[in-house]
Amino acid sequence: MTMIYLVRHGETDWNRARRIQGSTDIPLNDTGRAQAAATGSLLARRSWSAVYASPLARAYETAAIIADELGLPAPVPVPEIVERNYGAAEGLTGAEIEQRYPSLVPGRESRDEVAARAIPAILALAEAHPGESIVVVSHGGVIRTLLNTVAPLAPAEPIRNGSVHSLRHSEGTLDLVLFDDPIELESLELADDDIEQQNAVESRDSAGLPA
Repeated sequence: MTMIYLVRHGETDWNRARRIQGSTDIPLNDTGRAQAAATGSLLARRSWSAVYASPLARAYETAAIIADELGLPAPVPVPEIVERNYGAAEGLTGAEIEQRYPSLVPGRESRDEVAARAIPAILALAEAHPGESIVVVSHGGVIRTLLNTVAPLAPAEPIRNGSVHSLRHSEGTLDLVLFDDPIELESLELADDDIEQQNAVESRDSAGLPA
């Protein structure tokens, strides 16, 4: 059995401004760096084998801060867990999207396409660490897609910057252990801004509106 702890990156200025980032490479702001350090301190309650990350700056820097807190080597980049590409919506606010693209957003990657690249990558990482625990730093859209695929009845609550969500890999399958894992003993026995507000395209998906 392998434990995989998915972490959403810390805050960026575009998060704060409610602008869609997607594949646009926006760095952490100071709040985001503080969130990453706090998450690293929380994770330090456990023992870890490795830290992996999306290569986008906001995720990779979050992972680097966490790895330093854990006393581990630099994160290993995993291109397949890069954030969902939102096409023409990137850089826009929710209001701007509704005005320009009331139904279809040109060039947006579907959730099925995200799942097709991200899930095999997560499975491969788990298989490379049998019996170990690893940290994987990614993005709200990717984490939501993974959780919806692995556990369709998972909580629909926001995926916060710096939040942790634990998965268990066993015999080739992934199971959700805890959404918003508090990294306490109880989760082992089970063995500030939110993504829905920040990302109008994600909200549109959740509401069942056209992709």
